[in-house]
Amino acid sequence: MRSGYKNGQLDAELARKSRPNASITDQFLAGPQLHMLRGMAEVEPIILEIDPANGHFLMEHIWLNSFEVDIALSELGTLDLPVCWGLLGYASGFSTTIVGIDILFREVSCRGMGDQECRVVGKPLSEWDDPSDYEVFSGSESLIDILYDLQSKTPSDPMDEIEHKIFSKLVGQSRGFKDMCSLANKVATSQASVLLTGETGVGKELIARGIHDHSERSKQPFVAINCASIPQELIEAELFGVEKGAYTGAVQSRQGRFERANKGTIFLDEVIELSARAQATLLRVLQERELERVGGAQVLDINIRVIAATNEDLETAVKQGRFRADLFYRLNVFPLNVPPLRERHDDIPLLAEFFVDKYETLYSSKTLGFSDKAMSQLLDYQWPGNIRELENVIERSVILTENNQRISAKSLFLDLKETASHASTDATIDGLTPNYPDVNPTSVSQSDNWIETIFDQAITMDNVESMLVQKAMELSQNNVSKAARLLGMSRPAFAYRLAKLES
Repeated sequence: MRSGYKNGQLDAELARKSRPNASITDQFLAGPQLHMLRGMAEVEPIILEIDPANGHFLMEHIWLNSFEVDIALSELGTLDLPVCWGLLGYASGFSTTIVGIDILFREVSCRGMGDQECRVVGKPLSEWDDPSDYEVFSGSESLIDILYDLQSKTPSDPMDEIEHKIFSKLVGQSRGFKDMCSLANKVATSQASVLLTGETGVGKELIARGIHDHSERSKQPFVAINCASIPQELIEAELFGVEKGAYTGAVQSRQGRFERANKGTIFLDEVIELSARAQATLLRVLQERELERVGGAQVLDINIRVIAATNEDLETAVKQGRFRADLFYRLNVFPLNVPPLRERHDDIPLLAEFFVDKYETLYSSKTLGFSDKAMSQLLDYQWPGNIRELENVIERSVILTENNQRISAKSLFLDLKETASHASTDATIDGLTPNYPDVNPTSVSQSDNWIETIFDQAITMDNVESMLVQKAMELSQNNVSKAARLLGMSRPAFAYRLAKLES
C-alpha cells in the first residue's frame, strides 16, 4: 500500500504537468487511465464528485480484472480481507495529490474474498469512522525494517509447513538419508555449530530449518542468507548491521542479519563466498559472542547459533588460502553431509509423490499419479540438480497434465533425448518387457502369440504387471534384486511396482 501510494503521488505530479490547463476532473481521470494502460485494473466509474474548494470528494468505482486479485487467488486462494493493496494505495496517493486533501480509498467488496466484484469507495479521511489505514501511508518507519520484523515473527505460510515435513516426518527411506537425519536430530538438541556440505539442490537449507525447528531455539527467529548473493563491499553491513553515516548511502542505522537472528539461528549458505575481511569479523563474533555495527562503536552481545553450508570442499579452500583455517575449525564443530539424490534412489518415488501432492494443492488440480514409464524415467535419471531439479520437473508435469490423467514421461522430460541413463526404447510395453540383449521382443510375440492371448482374455495392463512381478518374485525366491534383474529393471523401479502391488 505504501509503494502504491508513492507511485500514485508521482503519477499525480505527471498528470498535472501533462495536463496543465485541464480541469481538475480531467487531471484526475489520468489516474484511472494509467491504471488501465499499465494493466493494473480496468476502472469502471460509478460516482465521481470533486469539489476541492468545499473539501468534498466522493468516488465509487469497480476494478475489473485486478492483477492483484489474480495473483492472490493463484498463490494464496480466497482470503478474509481485500487484496488490492497496491491499487488502494495508488488511488489514495493519486487522489490526495490531485485534490489537495487527504483521501482514503477502501474496498467494500473484493473478488479476492469471494465477492462478485471489486467495488471501491474513496472519500476524505475525516469522513471515515476509523481511518487507521492512512497510518500505513504516512508512517516514517523503514519498510525494510518492518518486513524483516514481520519475517522473524510471522508464522511460516502453509507451503513452508509442508516443506518442513520433509525433515520432520523423514520423507525418505534410503539408508544414507536416514543416517543423515539421525545425526541431524542428535545435533539439533545441542548448541554446536553445524557445517552442512553437499551438492547444489540437495536441500541444505531445509535441513538447517529442520535442525532449528527441533532445537530449543525453535520459537526464536531463523534467518537465512546466501553469502554469494551479496556484493563483497556490502556483506559486512548486511551481516552485522550499519550505523547512519558509516559510508555513502547509509542514511539510517540498520540492524544486520545477526542482530535479527539474536537468540535464534542464522543460516549462512555458500559461506565460502565471504570476503577475507568478513571472515575475520565472523570469527570474532563466533569467538566473543559480540559484534559492532559497521561504523559503530557500541559493542552488542549476541546469542546465536550458526549453521553454515557450502557445496565446495572447505578443507581444500583452506589449503588454497581462500578460507581461514581458524574459521573453518570454528564452523566445522559438527559436519553433516547431505547425500545427493542419485544416491537416494529409494526416496525418489516418495519425494515425487510428495511434490505432486504439493503442486496439486497449489494449482487446484488432480492427477492419477505417474504412468509406469514416467516412474521409470524418474528412477533412471541421474538428477544432477538433485531435489531442486526433481521439484521443478514435478511442478512442470503437474501443470502439463490434464485433470484425472496420469503424469506421462513426456510431461516430465519435454525432450527425452536429453535425459541421462534412460532405459532402451526397445524395452517398451511401458517398461515391462525384459531388456535382455539376446532377445527380440518382436520375435517373441510372433512365435508365442502371447499378445493375442492377452487381448482374447481381456487381461488388463495392471493384470500383466501383477503377474510379471509375482512370477519374478517366485523365480527369484523373493529376492527383490534378482527379480528386478529377471525383468531387466533397476531395483528401485521394481521395488516401486512391488510396493504398489502390495498396497
